[in-house]
Amino acid sequence: MADGLADRVSAPRFQNLAGPCDYASTVQAMHKHVAAVRAEGAPESIWLLEHAPVYTAGTSALDADLLYPADIPTHRTGRGGQWTYHGPGQRIAYVMLDLQKRGPDVRCYIHNLESWIIDVLAEFGVIGQRRTGLPGIWVETGNSVSGLDKIAAIGVRISRWVSWHGIAINNNPNLAAFEAIVPCGVNDGGVTSLAALGVSTSMEELDAMLKRHFNRHFPAAP
Repeated sequence: MADGLADRVSAPRFQNLAGPCDYASTVQAMHKHVAAVRAEGAPESIWLLEHAPVYTAGTSALDADLLYPADIPTHRTGRGGQWTYHGPGQRIAYVMLDLQKRGPDVRCYIHNLESWIIDVLAEFGVIGQRRTGLPGIWVETGNSVSGLDKIAAIGVRISRWVSWHGIAINNNPNLAAFEAIVPCGVNDGGVTSLAALGVSTSMEELDAMLKRHFNRHFPAAP
């Protein structure tokens, strides 16, 4: 957090969106809120939701990494990263924070998002880890070339130092849907979920852990 700015940082507002949510209209609403945070002082917010099935392509996505989408729609978006899948059973957290107040450091912001996810997974007995140069969180499974499978993705955008887009944690999504893409451009690791690791939890329990650990990594002013 930037020195001298902590007194202007308050706790963000968590909001659950009913769904499954359409991707394009949700991103449009998020963009509108992000603009309001900067221009009108709207509250920082974290939206918790599930999307209807969709493949999304970030700014680094390659056409060749979309293998066979079948009847699932695709959407090119302005977040960083490559191809990923969103769908029911996956918890999305769209994080809209004023980084000008909290500290204008994108690498630190990504690191804090990763640490937040690692703490949440630990509540369910899952050890998450980073991979150098690959945003997101991985777990050891031994099921892929690297021995690591991805359980959570990160894709962000920063507009005038307000963050948007965010994280996706695989609770119990359709993992077969990831076979139609090269997820995040990574060929030596698979995709897993809490359910695939033998963890049975509800979205409500997952949300409670997200809220519990948020302030540790993104503290409000005392």
